[in-house]
Amino acid sequence: MINVLTYLGIALMVALTGIGSAIGVTICGNATVGAMKKNPDAMGSYIALSALPSSQGLYGFVGFFMALGLVKQLGAGLNIIAAWAIFGAGLTLGVVGLLSAIRQAQVCANGIKTIGGGDNVFGATMVMAVFPELYAILALLVAILIFGAAPELAAAIAA
Repeated sequence: MINVLTYLGIALMVALTGIGSAIGVTICGNATVGAMKKNPDAMGSYIALSALPSSQGLYGFVGFFMALGLVKQLGAGLNIIAAWAIFGAGLTLGVVGLLSAIRQAQVCANGIKTIGGGDNVFGATMVMAVFPELYAILALLVAILIFGAAPELAAAIAA
């Protein structure tokens, strides 16, 4: 039960952030294809904006290594409290990463469409795209804090 809960949290963290990034870059890629018809000279801007939603998948990957390191650190000391902590942190990062990547992609896609129409909104789009990203960063930071506190929680319960 403990290992299942732990690894389910880790799997959800990686899978959901990865799915969000895949959906996000697809949304932006679709906008880029449409914008290329009107303004093919702005390809560099399109690519930069299209790549932004991929960062949430990277946050899940970072969380994976941190959680795996925690599991190895705890070893036989991995108990139900630590397992729930890892599961909760993984689920939280996964869901926030999924949703923030999609919402960030929607902002970027609108910028791509507008740039395709001839307006110079690259800088403004980058600024606006940071806002959904901040929540994925916060979720990663919370996961890091939880992973850092888990050994003490596990030790307190074992004592």
